[in-house]
Amino acid sequence: MLISPAYAQDLSGIMANAGQFLPIVLIFGVFYFLLIRPQQQSQKELKRKLSELKRGDRVVTGGGIVGVVQKTKEGSNEIEVDIAPNVRVVVLRETVTAVLTPAAANDAKPAKG
Repeated sequence: MLISPAYAQDLSGIMANAGQFLPIVLIFGVFYFLLIRPQQQSQKELKRKLSELKRGDRVVTGGGIVGVVQKTKEGSNEIEVDIAPNVRVVVLRETVTAVLTPAAANDAKPAKG
């Protein structure tokens, strides 16, 4: 006999192999929903804000410089930012890391009297 006999595998062998991969799949799912997906959404939101930049918006550049947008050109990736009185710099849109929005104050209106 040169050929060894073939034995059919039972279902428990297949389920044991699937059970070994289940924790890896669960870990990947947790990483996706807790780390990857929120990061993708924040990048998409920043890209939308950068495309809608207009004069008067406060921005933070990659170097940490806070300034006010003075001039944007449609179709150009350069914007002019006022970083101090009479000091304007030209930066690329891609270097803007955040668009600051003014927070509304929660102060109560003073009583007229």
